[in-house]
Amino acid sequence: MNEDETQRLDKWLWCARFFKTRGLANKLVGAGRLRLSGKVVAKAHQLVRSGDVLTFPQGPHIRVVKVLFLAERRGPAPEAQLLYEDLAPIEAGAGKSERSEVKSTPAQRDPGAGRPTKRDRRLIDHLRSPDE
Repeated sequence: MNEDETQRLDKWLWCARFFKTRGLANKLVGAGRLRLSGKVVAKAHQLVRSGDVLTFPQGPHIRVVKVLFLAERRGPAPEAQLLYEDLAPIEAGAGKSERSEVKSTPAQRDPGAGRPTKRDRRLIDHLRSPDE
């Protein structure tokens, strides 16, 4: 492998703006949560070249990207997007609506039932708490 044709994995992820700092990219790779062309990578100094496919979690999504070019510097976002091809693009608003519906749905009470009494609150707390 020529050094001209390769780049450190953590540096490429940082230059492609998948992570805010190189340390965060290093942490993800070090935890063994990134696959390089189907193989789990645990070292941030692993070399990446154009044509490699990276699979890694980013927030609630799994990113699958193909490396098109190596980075010379960390440039602006439009320049960074030219470095890769997104094989599994994230749809706008995907995943957020499902979770927000579950969290924002309050418990339903019959109309006119009024506020729960102290006894009702204790029963509700007992139902919500893990078995003791």
